[in-house]
Amino acid sequence: MELIQNPHLNGDPFFWEAGPTGVLLMHGFTATTAEVRPLAEKLLAAGYTVAGPVLPGHNTDDPANINRYTWRDWVAEAEKAYRELATRCERVFVGGESTGGVLALWLAAHHPQISGSLLYAPALKLRIRPVDQVKLHLIAPFVPYLPKQNKDESLPWKGYTVNPVRGVQQLLKLQKQVWPLLPQIRRPVLIIQGREDATVDPAVPDEIYRRVRATLKEIHWMENSGHCVTIDRDAERVAEITLAFIAKVLT
Repeated sequence: MELIQNPHLNGDPFFWEAGPTGVLLMHGFTATTAEVRPLAEKLLAAGYTVAGPVLPGHNTDDPANINRYTWRDWVAEAEKAYRELATRCERVFVGGESTGGVLALWLAAHHPQISGSLLYAPALKLRIRPVDQVKLHLIAPFVPYLPKQNKDESLPWKGYTVNPVRGVQQLLKLQKQVWPLLPQIRRPVLIIQGREDATVDPAVPDEIYRRVRATLKEIHWMENSGHCVTIDRDAERVAEITLAFIAKVLT
């Protein structure tokens, strides 16, 4: 079994300097920066400084590396990337795909000066049954990873083809940490979700919308996209909505 999908794609971290407004884009669980890079390129072309870190345990040749880290390590990397961007930019937006979106919410709750949050299929609740969560707990000491059930090999996505079990547990822990933080978020929030997303619970966008205290908040459903909405069939529309939203906030 191949453990890396599209190993030829560039999944390395990036920091592209341009204008005084910065955008932080974080990838999802088991993924790499390849899933946010096309959007980042469009933001750069529009004059924004863009950063894309790699979360600990990701973009390696062994998926089991994810199991060496906790959700706190992911948060620490997100904090580091945000602070670097904030030292070079007058305004900063934080965003991410899936787990990256959850980390963006963490940052927005802890840094009220952030200009806005850009959430692409934020993985605050997965389509996973409680009984399956129990099973994960039981097998975690013995099984490093499990094959993915939902993966679209047609997408330009680079990452692991399996789910590291302890890593999934850490994502579930991160979710529990972030839910109570949502009322602390008062700056603008953009949520973009794929209608065909088989990974994230479809109730998540409305729940985020209801709980955050932002005056400006938007939900956009992409009818032709699955979970990786930043690189799926509606990717151009996602970029258009993102650019329009940032411009609206900055006006």
